[in-house]
Amino acid sequence: MITLTDTAATKVKELLEAEGATDLALRVAVRPGGCSGFSYEMFFDGDIAADDQKATYGDVSVVVDPASAQLLEGATLDYKDGLNQAGFAITNPNATRSCGCGQSFS
Repeated sequence: MITLTDTAATKVKELLEAEGATDLALRVAVRPGGCSGFSYEMFFDGDIAADDQKATYGDVSVVVDPASAQLLEGATLDYKDGLNQAGFAITNPNATRSCGCGQSFS
């Protein structure tokens, strides 16, 4: 299961509040595709399956489907807001290589 840093959880909470959708969860998934084989997908979701893995970080719920959970085991979602780098970033110890854009891995 992926872990959210405090900074990421705070930013997700802000985004949910801005959407007026605090009852939704953040879904993190891994999909086939991208130049390295897999790509990450994140979106707000209210359709939680019985076999989804669930975790809570403060006021934020995170869900991951079983297939993605295997590829995200030990991964961390962080949020940076700086001059050189801004946005969400996943650090995944299961990724053996990633592409130059940082959006896909294998």
